[in-house]
Amino acid sequence: MIIGQCSWKNLLRSKEYWGVVENEVLATAEGVGLADAQRKHIDDQKLKDLKAKNYLFQALDRSILETIIHKDIAKNIWDSLKQKYQGSSRVKCAHLQALRKEFEILHMKEGESVNEYFARTLTIANKMKVNGENKGDVVVVEKI
Repeated sequence: MIIGQCSWKNLLRSKEYWGVVENEVLATAEGVGLADAQRKHIDDQKLKDLKAKNYLFQALDRSILETIIHKDIAKNIWDSLKQKYQGSSRVKCAHLQALRKEFEILHMKEGESVNEYFARTLTIANKMKVNGENKGDVVVVEKI
């Protein structure tokens, strides 16, 4: 989910729902001393939360969905997904080490177009960046 996490963030930001994922929607007692404007704002936030939850649910595999379906707000769903997919630092470190090796031994295959090789190289470099290691443009260009 690490790569997916960025995609989800971007989607939710583009739909203006990231705020309810990042910050909990406050559940207040209905109509207790609230002005109409405050009540409308809370209702809008709750609607955004429902929409954000819907996007998250649509993006998940059924087996994962069943483990988080009981979460009440988008923030709790997001936090649960982050915890589930972020993994331990050892796993992340091992994944990064594998990406480093893949980048080092990367070469153009016979019959492969320059565009395909370029795309493979960028994919690996982007995966490394997501995992905390930025190769930098110069190194990537040199590799290509």
